[in-house]
Amino acid sequence: MINSPYLLFLGDAPDQLAIKVAQGIRDWRPESVVGQLRLPGCKADAGVPDMDLVAAREAGAKTLVIGVANRGGVISDSWKAELHTALEQGFDLASGLHSLLNDDADLVTTARAHDRQLFDVRVPSVDYPIANGKKRSGKRCLAVGTDCSVGKMYTSLAMDRVMQARGMKATFRATGQTGILITGDGVPLDAVVADFMAGAVEWLTPDNDPDHWDLIEGQGSLFHASFSGVSLALIHGGQPDALILSHEPTRTHMRGLPDYSLPSLELLRDTALPLARVVNPGCKVVGVSVNTKAMGEDEAMRYLEGVEARMDLPTVDPFRQGAERLVDALDAV
Repeated sequence: MINSPYLLFLGDAPDQLAIKVAQGIRDWRPESVVGQLRLPGCKADAGVPDMDLVAAREAGAKTLVIGVANRGGVISDSWKAELHTALEQGFDLASGLHSLLNDDADLVTTARAHDRQLFDVRVPSVDYPIANGKKRSGKRCLAVGTDCSVGKMYTSLAMDRVMQARGMKATFRATGQTGILITGDGVPLDAVVADFMAGAVEWLTPDNDPDHWDLIEGQGSLFHASFSGVSLALIHGGQPDALILSHEPTRTHMRGLPDYSLPSLELLRDTALPLARVVNPGCKVVGVSVNTKAMGEDEAMRYLEGVEARMDLPTVDPFRQGAERLVDALDAV
C-alpha cells in the first residue's frame, strides 16, 4: 500500500492538463493531500498549498506522488535531483508514468540506501486472459470521449458518488494511473500487452448481480491517432450496456495533435455505439458529460442546454453540477 498523506509533485509541468494525475487526486482524495511541490517554470497549479520537502514532512506527508502525465510518460531529467532529495529526506515515491521508478538504477540505489519504497502503479500485476466476448451478468457503463483528458474518469467517479449515496449497487473500475492512485486498485490498461487489453477489462468487470453497475474509467479516444487502441479495448472488453459521451468544448485540437480537430458529439455517438453493439447489441447512449471548467457559469449553462436540445440526451457537467441526471438515465436502462 502507498503510504499517505501525499505531497503532489508537479515538476515543471507546462500547463494544467499536464497535471491531471495530481488534480484528480486532489479532487477525489483531498484528505490524503497536504500540498504540492512545483519546480521553477511550472505553469500548473493543483489548488493546494505550495510546500518544499521539509515543510511537507513537517505536515505529515509520507509519499511524494508524481502528479504529472506528460507525453510518453517519462521521468524528466529535470526532476531527478528533487526525487533523490525526497528519498534522502524520508519520502517514498509513487508514480504512474510509463517510465518506471524501479527501472532507474540511481533512484533504486538511493531508495535502498535510505530504506524507502518506490511504487509504480502502471505495472500489470495479473496475467490477464485473452478476451472471449462472452456475455457477463450485471451491468456496465463506459464513458467515451471526443479526446483524451476531457473528463471521462470524473464522470464515472461522480456517478459512483451519487449511486453510493442512493444505496445503489455500483463499483468504480479504475483503468489508468490516476484512478488507481485514487482508489488503490484497478488495471493499468495502457501498460497491458495489446492482445490482452480487452481480456483485462473482462477480468476487471466480472459477473455480478443483475442490478449492479460497473462504472468503467474511460481512456483515450477512438478519434485520437495516438491512443485509440485502448479506447476500443475498453469498449469490447467492457461490453457496456450504457455509454456516456464526454466532451470538452473549448479545445481547438486533439491533445498533442495540433493537426487534428475534435469530432462532433454526433460523430462520437455514431462511431462508438456500433462498435459497442458488436459485443452487446443492447447497448445505448444514455447521456452527455461536458467538462465546462474553462467556461463561466452562464456560458456553461447555455452550452449544456444547447447540446441537450440537439442530442436529446441529458447533458450535464457532473463535477460542476452533480451526476444525478446521468444516474437517473442509467436507472432507466
